[in-house]
Amino acid sequence: MAVVVQKYGGSSVADIPRVKRVAQLATGARRAGDDVVVVVSAMGKTTDGLLKQAHEVSANPDRRELDMLLTVGERISMALLAMAIKDLGYDAISFTGSQSGIITNDTHSDARIMEVRPTRIQDALRAGKIVIVAGYQGVSTRKEVTTLGRGGSDTTAVALAAALNAQRCEIYSDVDGVYTADPRLAQAAIRMDVLSHVEMQEMAEAGAKVLNAQAVEWARRAGIVIHALKTGEPGPGTRVEPAPPRASGGVRAVVQRARVLWLSGEARADELLAFLDGHHAPADLCWLGGGRVTALLPLENLHGLEVFAAQLAEKFGGRLEAHTRFGAVSLVGDGLGASHATLGSALRVLAEAGHPVHHAAHSALRITLVTDADAVPAAVAVLHRAFLETPAAR
Repeated sequence: MAVVVQKYGGSSVADIPRVKRVAQLATGARRAGDDVVVVVSAMGKTTDGLLKQAHEVSANPDRRELDMLLTVGERISMALLAMAIKDLGYDAISFTGSQSGIITNDTHSDARIMEVRPTRIQDALRAGKIVIVAGYQGVSTRKEVTTLGRGGSDTTAVALAAALNAQRCEIYSDVDGVYTADPRLAQAAIRMDVLSHVEMQEMAEAGAKVLNAQAVEWARRAGIVIHALKTGEPGPGTRVEPAPPRASGGVRAVVQRARVLWLSGEARADELLAFLDGHHAPADLCWLGGGRVTALLPLENLHGLEVFAAQLAEKFGGRLEAHTRFGAVSLVGDGLGASHATLGSALRVLAEAGHPVHHAAHSALRITLVTDADAVPAAVAVLHRAFLETPAAR
């Protein structure tokens, strides 16, 4: 039988009625004749609650112990879902990341999957069971429990799909696909039927929440098609698949990070990058020039911001400034680097709307504009209107 990997996010398993609904969806796929592997996130805001408890205990939680704590959330989801499936008359078994053979590097809180050894999953599928896997977690080569960073359950699902030679990988959430912008910020945003791996990865790295960037990277390398779908609702969703760059190029989407950590000063670039690596805080963008360095850091996996800032000040003294009052808005699409016209238009649009741009970065697939955090929502709306809603843009 064909293997289908389904991943359900935290909102899809936020309470017991929703867990039971997911059980019905998983057994429905089994009735259709497929072998089914289900990857689950923690229920609702469980991970946020665990993080809050960790920071109440310690201002700078030890990352190993933090991983031990945070992996509890997915274990709760997987066990409850296995019980619900068995209650529907189907055999099911749940596995942690380590039991599933998810082998990672040694980086706690933001590990990367190095290899998948799905022996126990394959044995369970051959025995006719629906397999439930705890997402977001694995085991390092030193046999330590690790987590994959925010959105890491997506990566678990895609990596398993590759290892199991799955027919398809379905990522379920509370939205029905990938949109040209956050519909809460741009009311005219539309769902995209198809995206290339490279476009989706760039969107995810710029802050889009529907799919995890590392998951899309795995899918791109393995040639896996991802279906982004809404839990419990039929619909085409969005297909993310191998595709060559579009000949027309142009803007496909507007993506935002509501808040970023902005670092700027006269520190040596190699010195700053080594410091960031030591704190497992990779920069999304980094600019060098004139003896100065500027870096933008996503805050999703930066646990203990106050401690990080204090250690930054101790290391670099007054040479570096750190601010969290900025956000970033990005235009994403194939061919944006072909000329400077799109960047110039974006700067003009934001200037006319009265939104400051403190820094800009330009690449083949993305234009990123740094603005004030409180200006991000309006900047998304005005850029979407200019590049994706006007007749000229279409």
